[in-house]
Amino acid sequence: MATIRDIAKKAGVSPATVSRVLNNDLTLSVTDETRIKIIKTADALNYSKVNRRIQKRVALIQWYSQSKEQDDLYYMMIREGIEKRSQLYNFEIVRIFQNDLNEIEGDIDAIIAVGKFSNEQVKHMSQVSPKIVFIDDNQFMNGYDSVLSDFKTGVTQVIDFFIKQDLQDIGIIYGEEHSTDGLRVIPDQRFDYFKQYLSNNNLFQEKYCFKGDFTKKSGYQQMRSAINKLDKLPSAFFVTNDPMAAGTLQALQEAGISVPGQVQVFSFNNTSVANYVNPELSAVSVEMEEMGRCSVDILNDLLNNDKHVPFKLELATKLVFRDSTKK
Repeated sequence: MATIRDIAKKAGVSPATVSRVLNNDLTLSVTDETRIKIIKTADALNYSKVNRRIQKRVALIQWYSQSKEQDDLYYMMIREGIEKRSQLYNFEIVRIFQNDLNEIEGDIDAIIAVGKFSNEQVKHMSQVSPKIVFIDDNQFMNGYDSVLSDFKTGVTQVIDFFIKQDLQDIGIIYGEEHSTDGLRVIPDQRFDYFKQYLSNNNLFQEKYCFKGDFTKKSGYQQMRSAINKLDKLPSAFFVTNDPMAAGTLQALQEAGISVPGQVQVFSFNNTSVANYVNPELSAVSVEMEEMGRCSVDILNDLLNNDKHVPFKLELATKLVFRDSTKK
């Protein structure tokens, strides 16, 4: 009969690592590939103690449409992280767009909800399954696991970058959204942090703030509005997602305004869009795939640990500098 040592030898890892993986120790720092290799090796050797979990059906509820996901790669990257990590736990992922719970067929063991949801929508989801992990929506106060990004630090670092250049005029193009049932208005937290931090430094100017809806078209329209309304554009703009930043660059280019010579642009999220525009966008990098992976790890604990305590997990961001800002 195969032993832990047999599995370790064939998988090329230590017996301790094999033991911890087979016992679902999520504190162990190993790659997904190593975890999967150990589990497959244990199966191949017919190891009797391997945890042969019954496949769980997990509804991936997305608040946006399939076409919207193609427009904003932020959500696509989160989904890819979820799907890759789910293979490790043998989860079957059932994709639901625009919070349409009527599309769910059969029993659901748990839910990963990506986006922003009203109280009514959360209540409706909990009737399908009370085991829910939210991504990009802080439902921690309501007793649910929540995976978020550290907006505050990212915004603060961008402003500090501009302040160190002695810039006194910093603008923002940001967004506002609504839950799909229209019952919840979702303000842009990045704008709140932007306003607070600049106000603390006596630099906030309302006239430099333009609100859109997170689309490229909106970014273009808001920058056109800024060009038309202001006697002089601010020296820098912080734009709170990549599609809007791409629209912002288009409007500036059409107006013959050089970037970063006359106006610097700093984006948020750092999807592949940031690399494919001209000039390439400096951006606050969000670990989108990691958000998806972490949500699945938390969900696995929620499903298997009777003593599970809700998490509020906030992932760090970092600044990535490209050609849309001055070096």
